[in-house]
Amino acid sequence: MDKMYCAQQISIPTELPNLLKNFTKAAIRTQPKDLLLWSAAYFSALSAGERLPVKDRLEMNVATQKTDTGLTPGLLKTLHKQLSLGETCSKEELQKKWKGLCLPVDQLETLLSLGSFSSDIDWMEFLALGCSALGGTLMSSLKFACEILTEEEEGGAARIPFDTFVKLYTYLAQLDGDIPRDHIDNFLSSLQPQVELQHGMITPLDFIHRDYVYQTPPDSSTLAGATSRDDEEL
Repeated sequence: MDKMYCAQQISIPTELPNLLKNFTKAAIRTQPKDLLLWSAAYFSALSAGERLPVKDRLEMNVATQKTDTGLTPGLLKTLHKQLSLGETCSKEELQKKWKGLCLPVDQLETLLSLGSFSSDIDWMEFLALGCSALGGTLMSSLKFACEILTEEEEGGAARIPFDTFVKLYTYLAQLDGDIPRDHIDNFLSSLQPQVELQHGMITPLDFIHRDYVYQTPPDSSTLAGATSRDDEEL
């Protein structure tokens, strides 16, 4: 390499300013707890042409908190974009993406234990458990799922296909262990008339205010401890 005698000899790639601008905006939106760790994940994904570990928007309630609350709706949605390309993902890939978002390892281990996952993880089942870590009840967990999975703009009705809702609801209800199968079937059947009017789609407003006896998500006390989230923050 030739010796450097003046600044004019330094060649700066023309795309560098725009790259750094995008990186800065992504860091502001995502608010990573460990900027160095997140930066490594960001540029690794960028160089590989993968989905970036970046939130869609800044979560103001999270950005102003003094303590780390772990998983948030924005971070779970980011994970979904990174890992939902196939029906399953490997445990190693999930651990890598989780670490890249600076999320607590013990929280991930709790979710993996609750779902009894093997090396190959059904992504929608893991997403359902992630939503149950965010929601205090089964219905609020499903509301989070709708908001994460919808293709509508933020603030919209948060519609998702009813088939997707059925899978998420059935998985969480069966994992709970206290909800009879006939109750699961009756609840889903009661939603069918409204779903048909909406061309096979369902929104949180269709189920969130229904009278529902079984409101506790699977192992909610464990999940609450894993998230370190108070009821008021929910």
